[in-house]
Amino acid sequence: MTAEATSTHRPRVLSGMQPSAESLHLGNYLGALVNWVKAQDDYDAFFFVPDMHAITAPHDPAALRERTRRTAAQYIAGGIDVEKNTLFVQSHVPEHAQLAWVLNCITGFGEASRMTQFKDKSAKGGVENAGVGLFTYPMLMAADILMYQPHGVPVGDDQRQHVELARTLANRFNHRFGETFRVPEAFIPGEGARIYDLQNPTKKMSKSAESPNGLINVLDPSKTIAKRIKSAVTDDETVVAYDREKKPGVSNLLDILAAVTGRSVEQIVPEYEGKMYGHLKVDVADAVVAEVEPVRERTFELLDDPAELDRLLAVGASKARAVAAQTLDDVYRNVGFLQLGKDAAAVVSRAGAATA
Repeated sequence: MTAEATSTHRPRVLSGMQPSAESLHLGNYLGALVNWVKAQDDYDAFFFVPDMHAITAPHDPAALRERTRRTAAQYIAGGIDVEKNTLFVQSHVPEHAQLAWVLNCITGFGEASRMTQFKDKSAKGGVENAGVGLFTYPMLMAADILMYQPHGVPVGDDQRQHVELARTLANRFNHRFGETFRVPEAFIPGEGARIYDLQNPTKKMSKSAESPNGLINVLDPSKTIAKRIKSAVTDDETVVAYDREKKPGVSNLLDILAAVTGRSVEQIVPEYEGKMYGHLKVDVADAVVAEVEPVRERTFELLDDPAELDRLLAVGASKARAVAAQTLDDVYRNVGFLQLGKDAAAVVSRAGAATA
């Protein structure tokens, strides 16, 4: 499929979040999901749960299945319209792994060695303990992206390097084997994209937080969410003001309040003139609970009906595979693989259906 063949009335985008925890946290929700929902009417959007990426580290199979369901359910509960967009689970589309192998073969070893994710994660556990999957993770991510010929990829700034690799590999493949891939752009969201840890507000909120009290999980009970916000680290002063360097804790609370209320920090700060930090924390807690409570309730409704959730994911996988199969067919033909004739392909298809 050429880049031109993917042209639609809406430009195409692709994005996803790993199912590596029981719940999305507030940084995932405000930094990614909320932006996806806002943009979904303007784009031909492919949203996926990258469960294949989740096995680059030791994991429990049952936990992975549950987390995959929970992540998909939170996408829908957060506002992703499965009728307008394509929502699927990565492992349901085997073409991702097939394309990743081809991209592995055109990626330099030194090029892959310089990827930040491998360097950071292997440094923690030692290179000798890192799996090859962690090393080739960026090429699978490039396959995820290029498979759907997107115009852009909405990602956080920390993922820009992966999009740059996808662009490099797309250009390299096109140069060697003929025009095959659209070269995508990284779409970096602006305000509200970066939420920090409540207990260490100089670090981005993360599933691997040093203390659970620094994390706000979308599926946590409202009382837990409110308690963690009211216990957030601030400073020894009393003036509510925005200063990311001198007042990171207060600034983080202001950013969160701005993101969930749709107002700017500049509009919010004057409201706290003469008030203490406690007033700000109460307002942030109330606003966050009001925002995520309906999402949590809808998520558990979806999880209580696994057959319907499975149906929605099956529909999404079918839509995704229709695009992925065409891209992979073009890649295989252009790279020089011998293709099955129509009669042989039909035999293979019937055999696969018979054993399914």
